[in-house]
Amino acid sequence: MPKLSIRDLNPSTQLTDKRVLIRVDFNVPIRDGIITDDTRIRETLPTIEYALRHRAKVILCSHLGRPKGKPVESMSLRPLVDHLRSLLDHVLGLDENVAFSPDCVGPIASELSANLESGQTLLLENLRFHPEEEANDPAFAKKLASLCDIYVNDAFGSAHRAHASTEGITHFVKTSVAGLLMEKELNYMGKALTAPDKPFVAIIGGAKVSDKIQVIDNLLDKADAIIIGGGMAYTFLNAQGQSTGKSLVETDKLDIAKAALAKATTKGVRFLLPIDHVLADKFAPDARTQIFSGTDAFPADMMALDIGPASIDLFTKEIDDARTIIWNGPMGVFEMPAFAHGTNAIAKAVAHNHDATTIVGGGDSVAAIQQSGFADKITHISTGGGASLEFLEGKTLPGVAALTDK
Repeated sequence: MPKLSIRDLNPSTQLTDKRVLIRVDFNVPIRDGIITDDTRIRETLPTIEYALRHRAKVILCSHLGRPKGKPVESMSLRPLVDHLRSLLDHVLGLDENVAFSPDCVGPIASELSANLESGQTLLLENLRFHPEEEANDPAFAKKLASLCDIYVNDAFGSAHRAHASTEGITHFVKTSVAGLLMEKELNYMGKALTAPDKPFVAIIGGAKVSDKIQVIDNLLDKADAIIIGGGMAYTFLNAQGQSTGKSLVETDKLDIAKAALAKATTKGVRFLLPIDHVLADKFAPDARTQIFSGTDAFPADMMALDIGPASIDLFTKEIDDARTIIWNGPMGVFEMPAFAHGTNAIAKAVAHNHDATTIVGGGDSVAAIQQSGFADKITHISTGGGASLEFLEGKTLPGVAALTDK
């Protein structure tokens, strides 16, 4: 990784007794004041622990939801205080109190950060209660910077946004470094895209070609094989001349699909599309279904909602031989049990390839791998949906580019 990490800091001169502002991604689901999934909080615990063990004064900042630049009680970070305190105690064995600032800037935040003692933690209120955060306002960024001596970005999930807390703040802090989660994300995904162990197989799913075409185009320059599933497969099959009934097809993207297929041929990349399908007469859990294979026209009144058993076998053989696997997007409508078999089978195949580095990114893919029960068998599960997608597209992430170079 070309950027400084918190590991690169001199603990005694740059962490101990220093105010360290860590941009975390605590954008977690909260229902009736209860956190229903604390994965994102747990993922950043190693960075928080590293700073606290080196007696830093830790200040945490994050956004939650989309309050549109004004305070919204249901999007306050206050409910996270007790949960974070419990994690520091029970997971890390750190019997530390966690203070809360009712604002992320201003007199109270300044006073609380100034009075922090070494080894203590302060959580700031939702950054997006201020419109200046998403506007990347320099004055607001400067106020955030005034709270700290060192800035750490551990919010990979927000790294594709040029906001005050991810990009603007770095212009007012002498040293800006990546946290341990950010470092892990960049190392795993960066190696996969720049120096993957071969064969490198990318599995791309989801509904629309338009959402993933830049990812596919970038991976066609790097991968040995690309497996396509989900609704987008039917735009590609249409581009090859197959009629696919009522399946989702982006008719305005057929030329783009044809160009991708032609590029795959030119580059010698194996481009695998489903060869059989689970068809349904309606988009519903109780739909009447049938398996359809071949290249003939689908029944006009039916739509494909999952890949079939022959496609699972074809894809699994490709996955079994891989040494690097990136998976982004489900194979079908996995939220409905009747159409989750393809996604679960691919999850199993990826998880059982113990010789490969396996990376799962994107919200639906992460949900699918967790639903399948194989999450603990994956080398790296990305915490950033939009960020991981833009990284796979080959784009520069503003929150990463702004960090101090090594």
